[in-house]
Amino acid sequence: MKRIFLLLTFMMGFLQMKADEGMWLLMMIKRLNGVDMQKQGLKLTPEEIYSVNNSSLKDAIVQFGGGCTAEMVSKEGLLLTNHHCGYGAIADLSTPAKDHLTNGFWAMKKSEELPSKGLSVRFLVRMDDVTKRINAKLNNNMSADERKAVIDAEYKAIQTENSENGKYAVVVRDFFNGNEFYYFVYQDFKDVRLVGTPPNSLGKFGGDTDNWEWPRHTVDFSVFRVYADANGNPAEYSPSNVPMTPKHALPISLKGYKPGDFAMIVGFPGRTNRYLTSYGIEQMVNKDYPAWVEASKLAMDVMKKYMDKDQATKLDYASQYASVANYWKNRQGTIDAVMANGTISSKRALEDKYMTWALLPENQAMYGGVLTDIKSNYAQTSNRNVERNYSSQLQRNAKYITLSYQLGSLLKTYADQDANGRAAMKTKVTDAIDKVYDKLNTQLEGEMLNSMVNLYQQKVNKDVASPTLMAADAKNLSLLAFSSIFATKESAMNFVNNPDRLKIDADPMLKLVDGFVNDQKLAGDKFAKVDEAFAKNSRIFLDGLRKSQPEKDFYPDANSTMRLTTGSIATLPERTDRKYFGISEKNNYYTDINGMVAKYKKGDEEFDLPQRFLDLVKKKDFGRYKDKNGYMPVNFLSNNDITGGNSGSPIMDGYGRLLGLAFDGNSEALSGDIIFDQKWQKTINVDIRMVLWTIEKYGNAGHLISEMTLVK
Repeated sequence: MKRIFLLLTFMMGFLQMKADEGMWLLMMIKRLNGVDMQKQGLKLTPEEIYSVNNSSLKDAIVQFGGGCTAEMVSKEGLLLTNHHCGYGAIADLSTPAKDHLTNGFWAMKKSEELPSKGLSVRFLVRMDDVTKRINAKLNNNMSADERKAVIDAEYKAIQTENSENGKYAVVVRDFFNGNEFYYFVYQDFKDVRLVGTPPNSLGKFGGDTDNWEWPRHTVDFSVFRVYADANGNPAEYSPSNVPMTPKHALPISLKGYKPGDFAMIVGFPGRTNRYLTSYGIEQMVNKDYPAWVEASKLAMDVMKKYMDKDQATKLDYASQYASVANYWKNRQGTIDAVMANGTISSKRALEDKYMTWALLPENQAMYGGVLTDIKSNYAQTSNRNVERNYSSQLQRNAKYITLSYQLGSLLKTYADQDANGRAAMKTKVTDAIDKVYDKLNTQLEGEMLNSMVNLYQQKVNKDVASPTLMAADAKNLSLLAFSSIFATKESAMNFVNNPDRLKIDADPMLKLVDGFVNDQKLAGDKFAKVDEAFAKNSRIFLDGLRKSQPEKDFYPDANSTMRLTTGSIATLPERTDRKYFGISEKNNYYTDINGMVAKYKKGDEEFDLPQRFLDLVKKKDFGRYKDKNGYMPVNFLSNNDITGGNSGSPIMDGYGRLLGLAFDGNSEALSGDIIFDQKWQKTINVDIRMVLWTIEKYGNAGHLISEMTLVK
């Protein structure tokens, strides 16, 4: 693998950065010193990557919908992201009569673009380091409450200082387990419209079978447009809004790539835990993730039972099912990868080196006992952590739990009002009801409630379980829900029209939910001291770990803030249990459209293809998008370091020109959130040429291509 060493000047000194490992804050790029990145393939200056006062690469990258990344590709607000990132919005805009998820959609003019309710994009305006400011007011003798009060006060002050009276959203985040702090200033645009999407059979080709696997043949993209008011400012949806003009839009490369070519990705990676101890990894793979896998698989089975019966239900639950299935396979893959790759042994070897340093006389008092304390923390909270995983999946998938909680206090407050107060609240209440019951299948949700609570009762240790859930009649909870005020939208609205505080106080579903919530609070109080000690020990351990290895490349864990990762186009060792569809080991860095057709299975939910697509491939009319070597590319590999949240991120050449969209990782390296494997960890990308060909040839939407800047 090719590596690029970048010397970054942090406040605390100098660190060296590897090309393929690490997700780096863009602000740090301005502090490059000592290494000529030009030799590695980067042609941009630090100022062209991150600038506060001038247009730069960062201005073309947005956080999409809170959980993905997207990139601006035209001066008319056009953006690209993954199909699976746009999946929820596409499903919400679909009906059995106009099924955009199944059939695809292409707006032939701007007036046909579809407003995506609740969808927003976030632009990074600037960031800054406030570590010294906050740490000057902290010390290790503070209690958790004292520490939190100081940090919260500083966060609030920083937000006030930088929001410009609400113009910007300001987020302050801690790094390195609370050892450093940075703030981020964002601008949010809330009028985002669907412009185009391939059908599900292309955008999700391979389904769960191919998810997290290589080789891939997925046309994983969708097209949206960002709108603003007449002055270019963020605004709620209005027919009078106009396409916003970004400060920078990415040019698009049609040149292609070869192994070893420089590649960089900028995006919003969600969460890594690279400094997790061996004890934490053992807890994760032996107890926490198995609980997650079991509970999510049960939820998937319940959803699929009803989705297979009815197209409307299939559309209504498509996004939820896809999300649960993705994490289900990810968590199981993480377990398998940790076991196969010897991750725990590697962590223990690092911890042994740390202990040699920590037990030196000058370090022992502060750092010598923290690993032992962390091990004790996990022993005390092990069963509670398992309960949290079953509980989280219950709350995520059993909507009768969440909607009863969301509406319960609101309806109580409404019932307590006089006639004038109710009149003033009614719109807010009815809007909330419309939102939570939107596309709800009551029969599915009744079975989901029974099944998830029954699993909780069977699997959670009674010492840490919710007494309320353990005492519930899991076989008949659906009957409880159906007899409740919260059974249907109609029953909830009936209460709004005939409010009765005594009736809602006696509601059986609300009693169950209130009891469950109270149990969770009591459990939090019970473990508060252990959790406080764990947070402190984790902070001290990471501080010591960094000091014990001054030669090591330390970088902050991902936390949904914009990061840069550099690397190169790379191959992945072939496996004997995979079909490679004509691709040789030498060329195992890309897949082509012929391999996609070779996987085709007519009528198969995961591997069917539209007849129009098959006809176009047969004609071989690939035009300017065909590679110079004669094939039509679909997906390709690089060795960039990414994780969830990077979906939709641009992968670019050294000039900042778009090569494709990152959309997945590989199963061999699903332990990547806790350890970077130099041999196995790869990023799977959809080739931008396949994206453009699909837009122009399959979608007949060449007018969108004309907005973009293509570089041959």
